[in-house]
Formats: sequence, structure tokens, C-alpha cells
Amino acid sequence: MKPRPKVKRHFFDISFTKIVYRYLVKKFVSPFFLTFFLALLIIDMQFLWKYVDDLVGKGLEWYLILELLFYVSATFVTLAMALAVLLSSLMTFGNLGEKYEIVALKSAGISITSLMKPLALISLLLAVFSFWFSDNVVPAAYVKWRTMMYEIAEQKPTLSMDEGVFYDGIDGYIIRIGKKHRDNENIEDVLIYDHSKHMGNITGTYAKRGTMTITPDKKFFVFTLYDGYLWDESRNQNSRGAHYPYFFARFSKQYMKMDISSFEMQNVSDEFFKENSKASKLQKIGEEIVIKKSEMNVISEDVFRKYEAAFYKDLKVRGEGWRDRPVTSQTFQFEELSPAMQEQVYYRALAKADNLLGSLSQSHLITELKERELREFQIEYHQRLVLPLACFLFFFIGAPLGTIIRKGGIGIPLVITVVFFAFYFVISIFGEKMAKNGDTPVWFGMWLSTFVTVPICVFLTYKAAVDSAVMSPDAYANFFRKAKTLLHKKSRKTQS
Repeated sequence: MKPRPKVKRHFFDISFTKIVYRYLVKKFVSPFFLTFFLALLIIDMQFLWKYVDDLVGKGLEWYLILELLFYVSATFVTLAMALAVLLSSLMTFGNLGEKYEIVALKSAGISITSLMKPLALISLLLAVFSFWFSDNVVPAAYVKWRTMMYEIAEQKPTLSMDEGVFYDGIDGYIIRIGKKHRDNENIEDVLIYDHSKHMGNITGTYAKRGTMTITPDKKFFVFTLYDGYLWDESRNQNSRGAHYPYFFARFSKQYMKMDISSFEMQNVSDEFFKENSKASKLQKIGEEIVIKKSEMNVISEDVFRKYEAAFYKDLKVRGEGWRDRPVTSQTFQFEELSPAMQEQVYYRALAKADNLLGSLSQSHLITELKERELREFQIEYHQRLVLPLACFLFFFIGAPLGTIIRKGGIGIPLVITVVFFAFYFVISIFGEKMAKNGDTPVWFGMWLSTFVTVPICVFLTYKAAVDSAVMSPDAYANFFRKAKTLLHKKSRKTQS
């Protein structure tokens, strides 16, 4: 029997593989960008829902809101990218399986693992870009959006005066407007109480009509009032025994100028938020971790020195008939002292114990604070590595699942993506919470989700490579159909 001749790989096969890879990349890129921006939009909506109370009623211009969303979106790019890789890979291989393109490619000699190579390389590049982005762009964006949110939160609500409602947004004044015209300037039935003296409604102004405007620099609110009167009872309130007449005056035209400079956004320095762990690069976070560990060691050594000084250094006893000498168990017994000296030794020991207890309590509080800060920086350090790695690992979940399930579109892949991502997110939150509380080492809590994800990736990739139907809905449907038919035949036999 002649040995089987070796088949040389033809140039046509190499070009065919390149065409297939190019086709796969095109099929992957379109859903990736679609799902990426969709995930980013959903996360932004969650942010707006969380901080809606700080944004509503501040009279923000549209470009300020867009700028804020831009910085917020930058901080969520890493998370959205991981979610997009999972969903787009699932959709890509699900479409290929549903249209039997995977079967055709396998018959042409291209295995599942070969099909996954180009997209796995793209996912690896996306993970590297995600890491670079999280270490260089995200810290700067975090500082920007935190600074803007602080400025917005400190800004007073905008001048929104409703008809018939007393408005107290301007310091020192209570304003009620009976009717506002459509231009929001001409008003009628105006009542203004002056509370600048903090004595209640004793000074007021009423006008039948008027206008309200804001100066061009937006620092003052100006009322121009017509046909009204004003009164002042403050002189009677402040007098001691003296009687002053009730002040009352009519006017045909009156101006009132109110300071509203506090309604403007105050500029806050970015340095205020740069000490946060999320605003630092990975290298600086590592340096901070080393510094905080050394600070905790210094505190521990200081506590030990105080403990040693309190219990191991000699006490000095002064009293009648005694020279200054150290009191230790080697020089005398406590019972040998006179009652006065025993009392002196007792109170001195008690005072030192109280001082030590106070010092230890203070050191304990400082240590807890330093340890909390240390865990915060350690959590952020590991977080910078875990999310980019998840961006790569999610491909080995989405691609095998798409190959096994063989369902394209966005329906079933979206459901599977949401379920798995929720599972991953819950594990991540659980591990991060344990790391924050000190229930587990920080590295273990932050990498817990990765420890769970890697075996799933290996299992699904293996099942896809051997063409297993373990998670195919069609396989389970056929199994239940056959089981139902078999049970039906057995029941007919028993009846006959």
C-alpha cells in the first residue's frame, strides 16, 4: 500500500482564507460599533437618572449638558467596549451559524478555532486600547465631570417664578407674581417682601404691574414696578419705648435691584479632585499604595513604642521616706509599700493606662482611615486591569455561544448578553464589596469575576471546537420532541 502523498497548501487556499477573514471582520465591525454606542447611551441614561435632582431646575445651557455627557461617556468607554465585544461576537457567529455559513466553511477545511483567530486578535487589540484609554483618558475625564457636577450642584436653581406662588430663591426676598405674560417679562399683581433684616414680613412692596429683567452680566435681577406702594414697620419693631409712625408711600414707578451672582456656576479648580484614585494613572496609584503602606507601618511602630513606654519603662515613685528610684518587680514587692505609696503607684499606673488607651483609640481610627484609603487605591489598581481583560475574555464567550446556539439577529443574542453580563456584574460587585470591607484580600475580590469567567470561556470554546450541541436550543427541542413521541407510543401500547 502506497503512502498517502502530502497535500501542499496552494496559494489559492491562502487567499481564500484571507477573504474569509476579511469577511468575518466586516461582519464583526458593524454590530460592534452599533452595540458600543447603544451600550454607552444606556449607561449615560443611567447616569442622568441618578443625578437628575442635581441637574433639574439649574437653567443649564444645552452645550453644558452635552459637555458633561461627553466627559461622563469617556469614563464608561471601557465598560461599554467589553459589553459591545460580547454582543457583537455573539451576533456575528450566530448569524454565520443560522445561515449555515459555518458549516460551509468547515467543509472547506477551516475549523472553528481558525475562524475565531482574526476576531480574537481584534478583541486583544481592543483590550489593549481599553487599557490605554482607562489609564490616560479616563482619569482626566473623571476630573472634568466631577468638577462640573460640583459646580452645578453648588449653583442655585434658576429663576422659575410661577404665577400665584411665593418664590424664595433669591436671598433676602420673597416674591409673588399674580400673572406673567408670554414674554416672561411683563408681569401683574406683584408682591415683594424684603427679608434682609430677618424680621419677617414687615417690609414689603406691591405693584399692579411691572417688568422683570436680568442685567447683561447676569449678576442682578431688576424689577421695574408701576402704580404701587410700599410699607415699612421695622422702625416700630426696633424702637425701645419710642413710638415712630408707620411708614407708607405710594409710587408711580419704582426700581428694585437684587443680587443673583450666586446663581452663576462658580469655577472650581481641577486640583480639588485630582487626589482621588480614579483621577490618577496606574503608575501614580502604585506609588500611592507604597506610600500608604509605609505610613501604616510608621503608625504601627509608633503604637508599639507607646505600649513599650507605658508597660516596660520604670515608674518613678516619690514620697516621704523614699528616694527617687525605679519601681520594678526586681527591686521590691508592691505589698511592701506604705498605703500612701501604694495609692500613688496605683493612680500613676491608672493614668498611664488611660493615656495609652486614648492614644491607641486615636491610632486605631487613623489606621482604619489609612487602611480604607489603601484599599481604595488597590481596588482601582486592579480595576484598571480587570475590565480590559474582560474585553478580551468576553469574545471567547460570545463567539462560542453564537456558534453553538446558531441564532442571529439581535433578539436572542441581546437576551443572552444581558443575562451573562448581569451575572458577571453581580460577581464583580460582590467581590469589590468584599474587598472594600476587608473580608477578603483586595486582589482576590477584584479578580473573582475573572476567576469565574476563564473556566466558562475554556468550556464554551472547547464545546464549539468539537461542534457540541450542549447549548443549542434546536438540540433540546429535538430531544423533547423524541421523548414526547416515545412516551406517546408507550401509552398506546399499554392501552392496547
